[in-house]
Amino acid sequence: MPLQNKENNSQNHFEFCTQLGMTLLELMVVVIIIGVLATLIFPSFEQQILAARRGDGITQLLRLKIQQEAFRIENSSYAETAQLGLPVSEYYAFIVTNVSATTYTITAKAKGSQLDDVKCLTMQINQSLNKTPAHCFL
Repeated sequence: MPLQNKENNSQNHFEFCTQLGMTLLELMVVVIIIGVLATLIFPSFEQQILAARRGDGITQLLRLKIQQEAFRIENSSYAETAQLGLPVSEYYAFIVTNVSATTYTITAKAKGSQLDDVKCLTMQINQSLNKTPAHCFL
């Protein structure tokens, strides 16, 4: 009797061991599924990063507009580029053009990795709060 018990125990142990874990094929299927999901999600994530940086650029444009208006209150015209103290940004270069006593245009040009944001490479705002291109400011 003890011999039969030992054989049954070893068979049960063998069956138990074969049911644990995953096969290599199952593991490969999981890796492929994760890879496909990652390729679908990454472009969307990248677009969100570009949109967030664009938002930072727009914020800087609006801050510069406020600085221009404050400068004009104290002076008889708007500030030139050198007088305004433009911010340094990793993703946008800022410049003030068309400066006179009544007008100005502030431009933000994309640079670095923000050049991937092809729809909004250049954004502008003027003294009348006209924003171009309009779709970038939505």
